[in-house]
Amino acid sequence: MVSNKQDTVTTSTTEAELLALSQVAKEALFLSRLLKELNIQLDTPSITIQCDNKQTIRLVTEEVSKLQTKLRHVDIHNHWIRQEVSTGRISVEYIPTADMIADGLTKSLPPNKWPEFLEQLGLVPAKEILARNSAPLEEIQEKLENLVVSLE
Repeated sequence: MVSNKQDTVTTSTTEAELLALSQVAKEALFLSRLLKELNIQLDTPSITIQCDNKQTIRLVTEEVSKLQTKLRHVDIHNHWIRQEVSTGRISVEYIPTADMIADGLTKSLPPNKWPEFLEQLGLVPAKEILARNSAPLEEIQEKLENLVVSLE
């Protein structure tokens, strides 16, 4: 997915989240169709998008008659995601901001959050992987040096 600046000025966090959610949903549907065209089967046919704004989730999941919102000015084409959610092609689930992996890619993290972010990504220090291996580190280093010499 391509990241770019939003070309719209929003008046609230919820509106910004709704526009971002709409854009992500469009890109996810495109990728889903592309994978289907390439005969790549996904584990689940529906797309799940994580969102840390409960009001935005309410906007796309609740019945229109129950909604009380100040976002009447939001373009109707941005509400198409409600239709996608109602048909089941897309689901939106709440995830607390602290657990939002994408934030680590878009915002600066304080040093104490960095190890947690790496863990969320599933990254571990190479020393941990090597420690699990039965071969001692020196033996691996020697093999690498021999490989480099043979390539020269």
